[in-house]
Amino acid sequence: MAESLLTRDPPTEAAARVRCGPTAQPQGEFLRKKSPEQLCQELLARKRSLSRQEAEEICDRGREAVVSVLVEVSAQFVEKVTGKKQPHPSTPSGMLPIYEKPPVGKRNGKPGRKEGHPGSRRPTPPEITDRKEHILAVCPDCGGELSQKPCRRRKRIIEDIPEVEPEVTEHTICGSYCGRCKKIVEPVVSDALPGSTIGNHLLVLTAWLHYGVGMTLSQILLLLNCHLRFPVSEGGLVQMWYRLQEILYAWYEQIGEAVKAGGVVCADETGWRVSGMLHWLWCFTTSTATYYMIDRSRGEPALKKFFTEALAGVLITDFWGPYEHVIAAFKQKCFVHLLRELKKVDLRNRSPGWAAFRKKLKRLVRDALRLDKRDGLSRAEYSSRRRRLDSRLDEIIATPWKDADAKRLVKRLIKYRDQLFTFLDHEGVSADNNHGEREIRPAVIIRKNSLCNRSEKGANMQAVMMSIYRTLRLRGLDPIATVAQALRQYIETGKLPPLPRPSTSRG
Repeated sequence: MAESLLTRDPPTEAAARVRCGPTAQPQGEFLRKKSPEQLCQELLARKRSLSRQEAEEICDRGREAVVSVLVEVSAQFVEKVTGKKQPHPSTPSGMLPIYEKPPVGKRNGKPGRKEGHPGSRRPTPPEITDRKEHILAVCPDCGGELSQKPCRRRKRIIEDIPEVEPEVTEHTICGSYCGRCKKIVEPVVSDALPGSTIGNHLLVLTAWLHYGVGMTLSQILLLLNCHLRFPVSEGGLVQMWYRLQEILYAWYEQIGEAVKAGGVVCADETGWRVSGMLHWLWCFTTSTATYYMIDRSRGEPALKKFFTEALAGVLITDFWGPYEHVIAAFKQKCFVHLLRELKKVDLRNRSPGWAAFRKKLKRLVRDALRLDKRDGLSRAEYSSRRRRLDSRLDEIIATPWKDADAKRLVKRLIKYRDQLFTFLDHEGVSADNNHGEREIRPAVIIRKNSLCNRSEKGANMQAVMMSIYRTLRLRGLDPIATVAQALRQYIETGKLPPLPRPSTSRG
């Protein structure tokens, strides 16, 4: 199919009319109205070869049209020969199966610390909970008698978790009559939610294992049944999680407000499934808070749900277009994505024009990253080099590049001209979106293990619980103890305490 796309023999006008059909447009007009990519798709759909006249008209449209057609034809040819569909160059790496990704070279050096580095070991526990003495009565080698008094002693400390037995507590709740209220009152049992036979600690632990660690529901049930010896049903556990989500929802809203009030906000998104339908999981994060949101939209509607007001700080994102609809005081585009684009084009474009453009742009990016370190530079020298970067960027934009990929990236540079060097003008702003990608990675792992959600209700709980546990981890807090204590206070007072502030001892 693909290898016969170009024909050698020029067809007659009558034959061309037969191939194109009685309602076909004139071939010149047909080519003018379609891009090269659309033309290839049209020809492949019709399963017909390209006429000489059409091929000549494509050549008349310039080098870019010819290259686009050849790239499409080669992709279709490889797909037919190998039986594997070739991914589009702009397809994110996370969307490709692991077996389709090209191999990477071996890393230099050995893992771990360098040779000669002082060693380290597990620190000694501050408290010894039990002591045992081991002494032999006879020699284990020959069976001979040993001296009654040991000639030496040495100590060895072993840490372990003992076998767990469920602790079952019967609570006797005494009611007393109040003469002033004219009713019987009872004390509040804060060890579990009202009507629940599962304690707060186990409830919080299982929710953390699922939404904080990423264990599947079946793995949690296996852990409860085998190690903890606590049989529980799948449906009962999920219903308890729903109750926990309703109580902690106020924390979810506080996390969202904390992110929007942050000075530097990173944003990223990834695909998600709800009842088999394509959704998108959005991640908005700062250094102390992470807010997840699952929505059907990957564009402006989803962003407007979160950014209800203008952002006073800096927004760091990749080059995804809908982020332009967010109103922010400053924006920073990820340099890593720009370098990845250069590397990706290098795999398919070896032209001298592209090589010259890539060399200039890559050197500009690296010089900007080097300037960000500010090693030993005076304020005047730093300002001079900063202005020089702007001049070099304007020079790249003003150059009349003839290469198609260079023209495409120049359009991107023009569009985001004021969003490339923000990290050089503001302290604490990174040139990349690594923090946003690191915070969305746990959700990607959960997506691979748990296969997303079966309902909108489950998706909402997923976003709420992941946001809470991830934020507590960023703040250096014990997620189980923190949530369990808040749950106890809520049962006793009917009010959830405020979201805890970051720990002063966090790393």
